Order: sequence, then C-alpha cells, then structure tokens
Amino acid sequence: MVAHLPPAVKHLLTLRNPNSFPGPPVAKLNDVLTRTFRDAQQKKAEKGWLTLATCTLLTANAPPSVGHLYRFATRNDPSAADTRRNYQEALNKAAAMREAAMKSCIFVGVPRTILSFAGMFEAFEEDVKNGLRKEPNRVATPENIEAIKARGQALWDTIYPPHAVKLYNKLGGYHPDFIGTLRRCLSPMPGGDSEQGNLSRALGSVVGTACLRAEEHVGPQLTSHVFGLLKARNVEGLSEEDYWLATDEGTEWVIRTVDEILDVVKPEASSALGAKL
Repeated sequence: MVAHLPPAVKHLLTLRNPNSFPGPPVAKLNDVLTRTFRDAQQKKAEKGWLTLATCTLLTANAPPSVGHLYRFATRNDPSAADTRRNYQEALNKAAAMREAAMKSCIFVGVPRTILSFAGMFEAFEEDVKNGLRKEPNRVATPENIEAIKARGQALWDTIYPPHAVKLYNKLGGYHPDFIGTLRRCLSPMPGGDSEQGNLSRALGSVVGTACLRAEEHVGPQLTSHVFGLLKARNVEGLSEEDYWLATDEGTEWVIRTVDEILDVVKPEASSALGAKL
C-alpha cells in the first residue's frame, strides 16, 4: 500500500499549472451574468442562457464561478442565502445545470466536469441536494437497451444529415464503442419535460456549441454542432424558446453570449484574439 507520494513526484505535480482557475472577481462575474441574463429574458431564452453559461464556465475550468452561477440564478442577492426565491425553482435549475455539465464531459472531458460538479454542489443547498435524482437513468438493461439505441439513433439522424451514415462509419472506425458512448450521453433522457433536469434536443446542441466555442482550437467540431443547433428547428414539438434558439438569430446569440461570458472569465482569450486581428 502506498500512503504518500514520493517527494520528487509530489514536486512534479505542482508544475505545469495543475490548478483550476479561481474565476474573475465576483463583481465582474455578476456584471456579465446580469447583462447576459437580462438579454436572455428579453429574448425569452432563459433556459438556453443557463445552459450555455454553465457550459462556458465549466469549459473555462472555473469551478467557483459555476457555483456562483447557481446562486445568481436562484437568489435575488447571490451573496445572501435567505434571498433564494423558492425551492422548486432552485431544484429545477440545479438539475438542469447538473445535466448540462454531465453532457459537457463528452466535449471537454471528465476532469473539468468533476471539478465543476464539485463547484455546483458546494453552492447547492441541502434541500436541493436531497431533491436531486439519485438513481442512474442511462444504465442499459435487457428491457431498455433498444429504447436507448433508438433515442441515440434519432439524435444522430437529426444532427448530422446528410452525412450521418458517412460520419457514423468514420467515427465507428476509430473505435467500435465510441459512437455508443457519445449517443448514450448526449441523447435526451426518456420522459421529456417530466424527467428532472432533462435537456431538449435544442438545448443539447446549445451544450455542444457552448463547450466547443469556449474550448477553442476545435473548429470542425464546433461547426458540426452549430449545424446541429440550426437543424434542431426541424424537430417536432419544439417549445417557443427551442425554436428561437435554432434560428439563425438564436444560434448567433448563443455564440456571442458564450464569447461575452468567456471574455470576463478568461480575458487572455479575448486579448489573444485582439492581437491576431
């Protein structure tokens, strides 16, 4: 049994920036969240805003800022716990943030997702933690495996036409388990709006677009998922918000809002862009 790290190894682990970002000062974070949230309210896109803000902060690897987002979204004063508006709103938003973060692991990896989960759960109140779903909903069994595969295929067929078959074969050729892992994580859960924290087809594409925009240097994947968001307008039974998010105007708003938040959380990214321009 190894109880302690060797001194040389312990020192090595302190090098090459091992720590996550603390995030910007609270005042600056509140300012950008307030501006972008008010804009989302005017556009009736509050769910889209909460989704993209969660994914942007997660991808920027600023776990404390993810926790602050929850407080901002559920309280009249983020710094005062007694200003939380109501339990059900808080539970619904916590569940949506948690689901957005879970889907984000496909785009930006498990480590950042875990750190952001920790940031969220430090902010969630005990009643909210107790109210979140405890049972897994993506475990394949003989009874549900066909339904899981069907939901995954349906998602694939709405995001990637006319290249769905070609891309399936290409990515499946890299590793036979790759496609199944992607589809199982990214497809909406069964139950629709009645399932706690479930994200619609359009909001799932907001996750991909926000993560990949904030990730940087992954242009082909970003373009693919922007197309996926635009194609969400063709899905039946869209809410008014989902339809708007999938319009040209809505998709542009998603990208620009991610940029606006990212410019505050990681200002060096915008400085680098300015230098290039």
